[in-house]
Amino acid sequence: MAIGWLTILKTVPWTDVVRNAPQIAEGARKLWVAIGTKPTAPKIEVEANQVTLSSETHTIDALQERLTAVESAWSDLHGQMLASSELIKELAEQNAQLIKKIELNRVRTLWLAGATICIAAIATFNLILTFLH
Repeated sequence: MAIGWLTILKTVPWTDVVRNAPQIAEGARKLWVAIGTKPTAPKIEVEANQVTLSSETHTIDALQERLTAVESAWSDLHGQMLASSELIKELAEQNAQLIKKIELNRVRTLWLAGATICIAAIATFNLILTFLH
């Protein structure tokens, strides 16, 4: 059964959408702040004038700095993933609510259409009886 976009938009419970919009907007804002304010990748600069350390110690220190930077980046990504998944969960719940409301409106429309047809049939029958008498 093909339903036009206008019909679909008319059946959307806009009060629920508007009521839940601030929560979704806040979740999206938090996600944007979490993603947008983080630097891309911390760059580790090694100074060329560190002659006092041996090359082996220097390499170990550089590796430890890089490991710390990677762990920090991983932690940031994990936090962003959690924020994204929470936002997706909220959107999915709202989508389920909208679908439930649309289905309820579809069933009500079918009942109203059936009742209207019955009333029209009864009215037509009564009109015919009135003209026959």
